[in-house]
Amino acid sequence: MKTDPHMNENRVLLITGASSGIGAATARIAVENGYRVVLAARSCSRINAIGNELGCDHAIAIPCDVADWSSQEKMINRALERFGRIDAVLANAGFSKGSPFFGGRDKPEEWREMVLVNVFGAAATARLTLPELVKTKGHFLMTGSVVGRITSIRNLYSATKWAVTGMAHAIRNEMTGTGVRVTLIEPGVVDTPFWNNLQKPGTPELKAEDIANAVMYALFQPPHVDVNEIIIRPAGQPH
Repeated sequence: MKTDPHMNENRVLLITGASSGIGAATARIAVENGYRVVLAARSCSRINAIGNELGCDHAIAIPCDVADWSSQEKMINRALERFGRIDAVLANAGFSKGSPFFGGRDKPEEWREMVLVNVFGAAATARLTLPELVKTKGHFLMTGSVVGRITSIRNLYSATKWAVTGMAHAIRNEMTGTGVRVTLIEPGVVDTPFWNNLQKPGTPELKAEDIANAVMYALFQPPHVDVNEIIIRPAGQPH
């Protein structure tokens, strides 16, 4: 994807869950397309490595636990101290446990952590970054999932992604008239560490870069175009 010729080269994209997979791929493609990026994740070593790869002029790595409100506050304050603005946010942090309601082996604390990261964490990212996006007439994006639209054998995880689907629509309604655009990205199976041991052998897969390109597609639309949802499955995935 080529750089948008109309884009301000000072634009800043903040990405949670940036240490691997979709978040890391989006950071790399965003920098190629003229953005500076804020890399936020719990894994210090991974985001530091990506930050070093992208260069200090283009990226800052900030340890952050999205399930912790104060951790997100500190992350956003550091981002503003470094770059002075936030033009786009990808609320991407999340993880899955097997999570069936009947006969599952997940521990209650694992369920709690998943709900806090996937639902509370995304909501907190929205609450804390939207005021900055209003200033820049920016763009708020969320990583949902195909299983946020269908039933899934990973039932509680699927429920958290249904919550993200509802959240994205609610945020878009709230931000009407502010100039802030809102996009929900809903991937199917992607070849990332997230899906390790979760899919059957031979299952069609997307690459993380495919999702990153979808993010860039939404970001690069002209200001009057608001791409609300992008569902992206690998060819051959039935559900």
